[in-house]
Amino acid sequence: MVVLLKFCELFCTTQLKTLQIINPFTSLSRFCHFVSKPGFNSLDPSSPLRPKITKNNVAIFWDLDNKPPNSFPPYNTAVKLKAAMASFGVVRYMVAYANHHAFTHVPQVVREQRKERKILNQLENRGVIKTVEPYLCRVCGRNFYSNEKFVNHFKQIHEREQIKRLNQIESARGKMRVKLVAKYSMKMEKYKNAVRDVLTPKVGYGLADELKRAGFWVHTVSNKPQAADVALKNHMVGMMDRRRVECMVLVSDDSDFVDVLKEAKLRCLKTVVVGDMNDGALKRVADAGFSWSEILMGKAKKEAESVVGKWKDRDILKRLEWTYNPEVEKKVNDLEDEVVEETQNVDFEGNVSG
Repeated sequence: MVVLLKFCELFCTTQLKTLQIINPFTSLSRFCHFVSKPGFNSLDPSSPLRPKITKNNVAIFWDLDNKPPNSFPPYNTAVKLKAAMASFGVVRYMVAYANHHAFTHVPQVVREQRKERKILNQLENRGVIKTVEPYLCRVCGRNFYSNEKFVNHFKQIHEREQIKRLNQIESARGKMRVKLVAKYSMKMEKYKNAVRDVLTPKVGYGLADELKRAGFWVHTVSNKPQAADVALKNHMVGMMDRRRVECMVLVSDDSDFVDVLKEAKLRCLKTVVVGDMNDGALKRVADAGFSWSEILMGKAKKEAESVVGKWKDRDILKRLEWTYNPEVEKKVNDLEDEVVEETQNVDFEGNVSG
């Protein structure tokens, strides 16, 4: 058996040697698969040699005390602001700070609209004005030809039902509470979408709720002076320290934020300001500045493309920049001269000995 095994080993080795002599690349091809390796294929999207496109993380910081959307609907303004700032990267964080007065205050435009609505209700009740299209209840689908009747119907039926549902959920515990939330989720969402157009908010004009619906994290601070500014500054500095964002958007005209924007630029962050003051201190410091009209008309979204192009050019130039240090250059040149001299001496000695 031992002799037979040795004979088999000798036969296999001789066959392999003959194959290598005939085609020396057969043994190499077993271990080298150039096409299957992702690193060697430049067309492969997963190749590490392929340049990776990374988008900037954008954070929006809104100073509601200084720049509230008084003359515009809050929800539409917030949505258009987010859409415009999405041109600079991926909007990861949206924060708004204000004191209690900003949420309880009712702008003059909203007051005039409410007065006009009261006058129209009186004229409808007298029969002076008749609506062409009836008021449609978006919860139950009923039609009403008087706004007051429509509002009374909504309060007496749908608002009471919503209060009952909320009380049932609050009183339940454990699995029962989960079941009730799942059961009433569709009805509660339907009610929330309909109540905004029917009932007037009890406090202010619904600024906080509308911004939350748009995706903002709304934080209320104390009524002390500069309380919102201090909280907003701390939040911005905290985001910079954690390196969460590459582009910071500030919605304000307050010149107290100049130092924060300068600090952001020192840390190589992109800065954008949204405000109505064209020659304000913030817009002079920031990389780009827009007004509310530009945001709402969609002009800011178009101009953002040119701003992003300038940022890309600036990043490329920064990569190509180099600094001349005479001491380092002198050391490098001295080392190169020493290496050249040593190689020349070795070659000369080798030639002489040869």
